[in-house]
Amino acid sequence: MAYVSRLKTLYDATGKKQLGEKFGHTNPMKIAKLEKVVVSMSLKDAITDSKLVDQVVSELMLITGQKPVVTKAKQSIAGFKLREGMPVGCMVTLRKSMMYDFIDRLINIALPRVKDFRGISGKQFDGKGNFSMGLKEQIVFPEINYDRIDKIRGMNIAIVTSAKTNEEAKALLEFFNFPLN
Repeated sequence: MAYVSRLKTLYDATGKKQLGEKFGHTNPMKIAKLEKVVVSMSLKDAITDSKLVDQVVSELMLITGQKPVVTKAKQSIAGFKLREGMPVGCMVTLRKSMMYDFIDRLINIALPRVKDFRGISGKQFDGKGNFSMGLKEQIVFPEINYDRIDKIRGMNIAIVTSAKTNEEAKALLEFFNFPLN
């Protein structure tokens, strides 16, 4: 039997019905759902230190449970001492159960560990039902050993939904107890 995430089970059991009734969708395919989560970290210090790439990749792999892809510069920029093909970041695209597990850990473990956390601004939707947020520290995730990191780095998290409007996407995230203001 395949593993099913706690949030996916909750969404299938009650979320689809609640969201369908709230927005008047009779077709179950129109009900908003999570499609993917993209987690990325930049490597601006990788220009001077090539070993940094391996460290950031291993940290992101610990956080997400999936091997990240290293993104490379598409063009050279002399002002930034950047050449074409140099690593500038790494990213992971999570889908299905990995995505639901990551969101579960983000909501229930990582965000409460953020210093002076008062919720996430509801203004970070893009107008088409997608939500993006940033974290200033990767150490809010319990998988990261504080003693083994050399520098605190931030990360971007983009949550892509099938919702057509911000209201539907906001209702979907609030169903998952996302701490929106």
